[in-house]
Amino acid sequence: MSAQTDAQLARSVALAAGELLLGLCKAGACADTELGDRGDAEANALILRLLHAARPDDFILSEEARDDGARCAAQRVWIVDPLDGTREFRERRADWAVHIGLAIDGAPVTGAVALPAVQRVFATDDAFASPQPAPARPRMVVSRTRAHPLVLRVAAAIGADLVPMGSAGAKAMAVVQGDAEIYLHTGGQYEWDNCAPVAVAQAAGLHASRIDGSPLRYNCQNPLLPDLLICRPEYARLVLAAVAAENPASG
Repeated sequence: MSAQTDAQLARSVALAAGELLLGLCKAGACADTELGDRGDAEANALILRLLHAARPDDFILSEEARDDGARCAAQRVWIVDPLDGTREFRERRADWAVHIGLAIDGAPVTGAVALPAVQRVFATDDAFASPQPAPARPRMVVSRTRAHPLVLRVAAAIGADLVPMGSAGAKAMAVVQGDAEIYLHTGGQYEWDNCAPVAVAQAAGLHASRIDGSPLRYNCQNPLLPDLLICRPEYARLVLAAVAAENPASG
């Protein structure tokens, strides 16, 4: 095992992948329609190489790599999304991310989320600032293209202002850095979409759970993880109650 801690490794790998992806954007090396595919493939190859070199005994679950079912019996599994928000990347927006997460015994304990277009990286070993006082109306980050009806109903029920945004990582980090109070998602995600963001959010003292309030677990045989809530702790009970009222099947 390298001298780097897991959090330091996650940060350095996320930064390296982000630098590669920014280089692709700036070089204009391919048409916009091909940029996303090339970004996914090249960032994935770099991440796998760096993680295998630093942690050769660990398993890796990546959105862009063939899944090795042997990981299900492993204690340590890196769960990565080399390019979260491919559409936003292809459109050269700022709200895309790189996710490098580590689950140990199914728990999201370590991670880094890079937002390369705004030169930010958040990791579980950060010194997180104390949150500012909550606004009179909470802000909820939602998909900029396909906000789920349940999410919109919950936002209306609790009187939240909507903040449309691209990738899952960008949404989660908006809550981490105090630009929003709530990130509620349902309608389909996979473990790589939220493992690193959840690890960082929990390290920052935020609430993170499924929308029925149950814990988020990782390294499952089926990596589908369709819903989550990341929010300031003082909003968790309110949001979970609104979800249960608007969607009784979640209770």
